[in-house]
Amino acid sequence: MALTHERAERYSIQVRKGDNVKVLAGKDAGKSGRVLSINATKNTVVVEHVGIIKRHTRPNPSKNIKGGIVEKEAGINVSNVMVICPSCGKHTRIGHTILPDGTKMRSCRHCKSTLDK
Repeated sequence: MALTHERAERYSIQVRKGDNVKVLAGKDAGKSGRVLSINATKNTVVVEHVGIIKRHTRPNPSKNIKGGIVEKEAGINVSNVMVICPSCGKHTRIGHTILPDGTKMRSCRHCKSTLDK
């Protein structure tokens, strides 16, 4: 019996690391925070102070890790978050505008300002 390794599908995620997002669904609905990391294969994002789980860790003196119950952020699905526009302050879907020099920028659907620096 031969094992076949299928390549994991990578999702196209509009949200980027460092974006401020608002959580729309789940136990932390209404909270907002900064995106710490993105997992494109699982289609999840880790948001600061959102989706807190308790992790039981074993002490490891060589890596200077204390044991006990550690609280950390878990990934939540990208479909449950929406980007907060820095200029108008509203949570918005992401649009794309093509600038005169040909570059494609993410933009706010409400105020049409760009989300990228």
